[in-house]
Amino acid sequence: MNTEDKPIIAAFPLRGEWLSPNTPGTKIPSHGTDRFGTRYAYDFIQVDWKRKGRPAYRVSFLHYLLFGVPLKEYCCWGQNVYAPCGGTVLRAEDGCEERPRTHFLSDLVNAYKNAHYFDPAKDDVQQVAGNYIILQCGKNVYAALVHLQKGSIFVTPGQKISKGDLLGSVGHSGNSFAPHLHFQLMDSSDIATANGIPCAFEKYEVCQNGVWIPVSNDIPTNKDKIRASPQSF
Repeated sequence: MNTEDKPIIAAFPLRGEWLSPNTPGTKIPSHGTDRFGTRYAYDFIQVDWKRKGRPAYRVSFLHYLLFGVPLKEYCCWGQNVYAPCGGTVLRAEDGCEERPRTHFLSDLVNAYKNAHYFDPAKDDVQQVAGNYIILQCGKNVYAALVHLQKGSIFVTPGQKISKGDLLGSVGHSGNSFAPHLHFQLMDSSDIATANGIPCAFEKYEVCQNGVWIPVSNDIPTNKDKIRASPQSF
């Protein structure tokens, strides 16, 4: 477990098999920065484990480079997202358009622009977060689920929720290089100014040599093939 402080334990917010290319189990800060509360944040994608390079899309790599990829061709786009904790919905921001397809160069330009020119004092945080949900999970503990699919959010501000409740769907809104779920815990409900909080998952499984091994209260690395433990839902 590679964290600097004792992590808070949360439920794994997805179903099915996933990979975390950016995780505090491999490096901290997991996203290369402390901005926007991302110090201990996770990104989750689904990939084709049988194809070379483990692509997250169903088309060829050449097709991706030349033409881009429609969102429907991504393995995880539209997958359900579940509450990692019980608590209260503080924010549920929807309506942000998703770019209809990924394209390497345009997505790279978009990511560069947001990384270098986003000003939290004057710019809308949806420019970075896209469609997102913020939950209050405890005293000074807030969960953010980011880049959700437009029109997919099921909850509203002020709503009480339980761990495992359906929240929305994986999308490609905001500063997203490809469809994925960005998940983090933080010490404030304001993504623009929050500090990240370490988080581990209470029950999940890691596939080792074709066998699913139960794991408790731990943090996946960027090489782990993981899924929520059946006992967790």
